Amino acid sequence: MKIAVVGATGLVGTKMLEVLAERNFPLTDLILVASEKSVGKELEYNGKKYKVCSMDDAIAGKPQIALFSAGGSTSIEWASKFAEAGITVIDNSSAWRMDDSKKLIVPEINAQELKATDKIIANPNCSTIQMVVALNPLHKKYKIKRVVVSTYQSVTGTGVKAVNQLMNERAGIEGEMAYKYKIDLNVIPQIDVFTENGYTKEEMKLVNETKKIMSDDSIRVTATTVRVPVIGGHSESVNIEFENEFEVKGIFEILKTTKGIVVQDDIANQVYPMPLNAHDKDAVFVGRIRRDESQPKTLNMWIVSDNLRKGAATNAIQIAEYLIEAKLI
Repeated sequence: MKIAVVGATGLVGTKMLEVLAERNFPLTDLILVASEKSVGKELEYNGKKYKVCSMDDAIAGKPQIALFSAGGSTSIEWASKFAEAGITVIDNSSAWRMDDSKKLIVPEINAQELKATDKIIANPNCSTIQMVVALNPLHKKYKIKRVVVSTYQSVTGTGVKAVNQLMNERAGIEGEMAYKYKIDLNVIPQIDVFTENGYTKEEMKLVNETKKIMSDDSIRVTATTVRVPVIGGHSESVNIEFENEFEVKGIFEILKTTKGIVVQDDIANQVYPMPLNAHDKDAVFVGRIRRDESQPKTLNMWIVSDNLRKGAATNAIQIAEYLIEAKLI
């Protein structure tokens, strides 16, 4: 099993290598790909050094799977070339997510949709992944009518430049800015560019990707996405209106028995999910579970997950693991 990691020097690419090693992914050879300026650079994986190569060299190396995390424009230019060479691409960018001919996969929810002919598979947006992991089992039982979500998203979602900006500001150092505004001791109510309807692209990803992953266009979603001075995890305040009545006890039972979810909800001891504790973990953490007392059949939850892991690298690798296990590769 030969695996390529495209964008291997970036935040998500680096995390992919960590996760592959941690999960003992059954690879026999590794091809690392990055931008032209990184070609020839050496990276270490499981105690062995690998040289970064070019896109053309990676295709010539004929990996079975290519994990892409190099941005949308790179994916648009290169994913099809890999696919044409018979390589299955799992793409972490937004390039293919809403393409009707491509599957948008969260393994716990819809991996069974995958077929051997799917040569470009889209990895959803980080903030969408953690939300739908928690929503899907509840939707099956109570049928979701509407979701109102506000996010509190880590600077790692922007990349190394944003992390550097935050740490420079914290240290009182002037440096390159990833954001228009200071991020330390601040929150920025804009993630990605604004669209014609006044929502940002990030907000519309939550709207559109949720419907696609959960295969239900009737679910109404509205979102506000906010960047906060945090490293290592996205948090979400989620308000869910159901079609059917529920008991809060039943919500707890469903979430506690759902694979990939850890319930942290002990208000007597002030136990609830926080990005500090979710950092470097693969689970989706759910807490502050309570009925919305302002209207019927409505629930409030707080959802936290490491955006570089389950929100990106781990989800992509779980897709690859499923492909191998289901003998689709």
